[in-house]
Amino acid sequence: MRIPTSLRRFEQVNKELWILLSLFSIALLLNYVLSSQQMVLGFYVLPTIGSAYLYGRRQATLTAVASVLMVVGLIMYGDAFGADRARLAAAAAPWYTKWLDVIVWGGSLIITGYMMGTLCERKNAQVRELRDTYHGILMILRHFMSKDTYTEHHSHRVAAYSATLAAAMDLDNDQIEDIKAAAMLHDIGKLDISRELLYKAAKLTNEEYEEIKQHVSKGIGLLEPVGGSLRRVIPIVLAHHDKFDGSGYHPTKGEAIPIEARIISVADVYDSLTSDRPYRKAMSPFEARDIIVKGSETEFDPKVVAAFQKAFRLGKLEVWVAPITAA
Repeated sequence: MRIPTSLRRFEQVNKELWILLSLFSIALLLNYVLSSQQMVLGFYVLPTIGSAYLYGRRQATLTAVASVLMVVGLIMYGDAFGADRARLAAAAAPWYTKWLDVIVWGGSLIITGYMMGTLCERKNAQVRELRDTYHGILMILRHFMSKDTYTEHHSHRVAAYSATLAAAMDLDNDQIEDIKAAAMLHDIGKLDISRELLYKAAKLTNEEYEEIKQHVSKGIGLLEPVGGSLRRVIPIVLAHHDKFDGSGYHPTKGEAIPIEARIISVADVYDSLTSDRPYRKAMSPFEARDIIVKGSETEFDPKVVAAFQKAFRLGKLEVWVAPITAA
């Protein structure tokens, strides 16, 4: 569900107000608890660093300036340092000493906020650049997959189904992105399998079935040299044919199988059942749903099956299915 722009802006302003409120909270609490001016001032760096990390250079600098103004106001008009006032008066320190400390501290805080915010903005820019590169590599790999019409369309639909199931299970955005990428590439190893075997209309022999199973390891072999962020999807691709009861391609079972792979497994089977294949006609979505439900706790993770049923009831698993013909 898309969040309206006005709501996002309100949420952003609300978060910034909470940071400013934290300044007042720190001042009120520490002025009564602590007796060292340096300790009190030192704590004001925390909201500045937090603002830099969450919002960037501008907000961090403003937070630092607000901290300095607050301290100056407390010194001028309030009991700025509480129990420490008597000790400072007894020491008869020159009046400018306190202000010199505050000026040095305030300047350092503002510079720290500016620099930390700049570093965070650069880091975020680099992350965005890496994400763009990542999606570019996915598009290149998908181009190679387009030589096999069924594999291309099947992977696209499995990615859509998987993302829907992941969202229904409240997975975070990073996990959903990894699931979509893994689903797009889960059958890439089939590019190294003969098309005659992939489109064979008759029942496969044991030897042919073992060769088909090799598409998983072949796919890993194609993905490993890419490196970078794409490496995160390798364990998912490797496990997408593992079954919840351990009877799949590998003996891994239950929670030991990555949740992303368990989701793709359901989406993969559902799309295969509802698509025309050379050896059979497509099932109806309701027939495919019944097979998925029957496979709960054996082939599939019950939590994923529950999310699948919910998405199915809400009509969120309606994806255009392209007719497939053998080349």
